[in-house]
Amino acid sequence: MAAARLNPLDLYDVRSLLSDEERMVQDTVGRFVDEKVLPIIGDAFDQARFPTELIPEIASLGLLGATIPEQYGCAGMNGVSYGLICQELERGDSGLRSFASVQSSLVMYPIYAYGSEEQRMEYLPKMAAGEIIGCFGLTEPHGGSDPANMKTHAKQDGGDWVINGAKMWITNGNLAQIAVVWAQTEDGIQGFIVPTDTKGFTAQQIHKKMSLRASVTSALFLDNVRVPDANRLPNVKGLKGPLGCLTQARYGITWGPIGAAQACLKEVLDYTAERILFGRPLSSNQAIQLKLADMARRITTAQLLSLQLGRLKDAGTMQPTQVSLAKWNNCRMAIDIARQCRDILGGAGITTEHGAIRHALNLESVITYEGTETVHELVVGRELTGINAF
Repeated sequence: MAAARLNPLDLYDVRSLLSDEERMVQDTVGRFVDEKVLPIIGDAFDQARFPTELIPEIASLGLLGATIPEQYGCAGMNGVSYGLICQELERGDSGLRSFASVQSSLVMYPIYAYGSEEQRMEYLPKMAAGEIIGCFGLTEPHGGSDPANMKTHAKQDGGDWVINGAKMWITNGNLAQIAVVWAQTEDGIQGFIVPTDTKGFTAQQIHKKMSLRASVTSALFLDNVRVPDANRLPNVKGLKGPLGCLTQARYGITWGPIGAAQACLKEVLDYTAERILFGRPLSSNQAIQLKLADMARRITTAQLLSLQLGRLKDAGTMQPTQVSLAKWNNCRMAIDIARQCRDILGGAGITTEHGAIRHALNLESVITYEGTETVHELVVGRELTGINAF
């Protein structure tokens, strides 16, 4: 009896390792991406437009702040389910996953983890419903890999704080109603919830991007922005606050590029089966099969890395170095596959009628943000040697 053919996008049947609930989450988000995202995302990328019309359905599916408890209007899912959400959204486009990552891991998470109960009840249900969009102000114009060298500062003035500074490369900046802004204070780095309509707050959209075109990226400027002490996140001080948020976001980013790589592999599998050159399908060439096999190997490795990382996260034992290893590996895997797929598609691969060039360009940002590849290599090197080489 012949063995059943394997799923070319899941050679190790990683899906069988998921719970029924996790599979349901993946299937639900996958259908949304197939039906609502893929028909419009190429045009949105061409037009440099974030498809805001998708936000209500993203919210209604429970994808915003998915791991936060239900008492705050969220879905209360586990970490693996959140990873699968990221994987399926990025199978659509990195910009869509970036939107959900920032809302969930970089704005809702710090309010939940570091905020007061009043802040949680005020913001989290509305953010889960997509009624309030947030952005995360950490990276500054002079550089993102050294957040300890932060120039933005906040000074106490009676019962208020006055914030001055600038933030750069801020996803959702011009969409957001609130910004979680990190600033130096006399008592260390602290986080503040800043409504974007506050006097002195300006968001300026960044144009001329060749990556993440279906995403809003902004610069933020804070000129004597005054917020009450009630807007300060009271339960964290120091760099561990923003770095804790980044660990949450990077975790999701380890899953997202798997979806982008799967989209590219699926596209070239279909293309090479149908493309006839010299009287036979392109897929019958050894050179093509070797490339396809290598893509499947690397995707499988990434799937297993992220799934184990998710199990560690849900067990409460996940370490930042483990996240760095998976972010480094999986982003490198995906960008290499997207570029290779673009090459296999030939001249047709340079248009956004195919997904490979769009994914390849997006992944130029994904491999850079939330810690560059070099930074994550050095994090792993530090863990191995005990020596900080930054």
